[in-house]
Amino acid sequence: MLLKLSGEGLAGSQGFGIHPDVLTRIAGQIRDVHEAGTQASIVLGGGNIIRGMSAAAEGMDRAQADYMGMLASVINGMALQDALEREGVPVRLQSALEIARVAEPYIRRRAIRHLEKGRVVLFAAGTGNPYFTTDTAAALRAAEIRAEIVLKATKVDGVYSADPAVDPSAGRYDRLGIGEAIRRRLGFMDQTALALCRENDLPIMVFDMDVPGNIVKAVRGERVGTLVTPDEPAA
Repeated sequence: MLLKLSGEGLAGSQGFGIHPDVLTRIAGQIRDVHEAGTQASIVLGGGNIIRGMSAAAEGMDRAQADYMGMLASVINGMALQDALEREGVPVRLQSALEIARVAEPYIRRRAIRHLEKGRVVLFAAGTGNPYFTTDTAAALRAAEIRAEIVLKATKVDGVYSADPAVDPSAGRYDRLGIGEAIRRRLGFMDQTALALCRENDLPIMVFDMDVPGNIVKAVRGERVGTLVTPDEPAA
C-alpha cells in the first residue's frame, strides 16, 4: 500500500510544525502495519511548514515556493524516519530532490527492492517538479511501485459532496467512482492525481487520520472512510 500523509496532519492541534505526539501515534500504526507483513510506503506533504500554492498567492514565485514545499516534506520525512526507527521499524527515506547527506535519491527499482526486503519507504520532495501536488506524487509513486491501494489520510472522515465545514447539508459517500469524483470536481484530491489513479487501476481510501487505529483498519480492508474505485472498463 501507499499512504499519503499531509503535512498539516503532522501538526496536530497546534496547526504548524511537527507535533511529537501525532508523530509517535502515526509511527506506532505504521509499525503495526509493517509487523502484519504489509509492504508499506508513504508520501509526505509539507504544508505544516509551507504550502507552495499559498506562498505563491502571497506574491512569491510559484516554482520557488513549490521547491520550498518539497524541502519541507523532506524535513517531515526525516522526522517520521526517526520516529519509525525508534519503534524498531526498518525504514529508508528517498527524496525526489538530491540531498545525499540526509536521504537517498528516488530510484524506482531501489524503492521496490527496499519494500521486498521488508523496509518501509518514505517518499519526500513530491515529484521533484514544481506545479505538481503531493497528491499527484502519491498517485505517481503508487503506480511506479505497483501498489494495490492509495490510502489518503486526511482531517475528515471521507469524501463529501461539498465542504462540510461550509455546507451543513453535504453528504458523505461510502463509495464512489473516480470518474464521478472527476466530473463533480470533488476536492479531496487534485484532478491530475485522480486521473493517474484511474489510468492505473488504483483504488483510493480516504479516511480520518486522527481516529486511533484507522491506518491499520484501512490496510485490513475495513471501511473507515470513503472507498474511491477506478471506473469499470468499457465493454
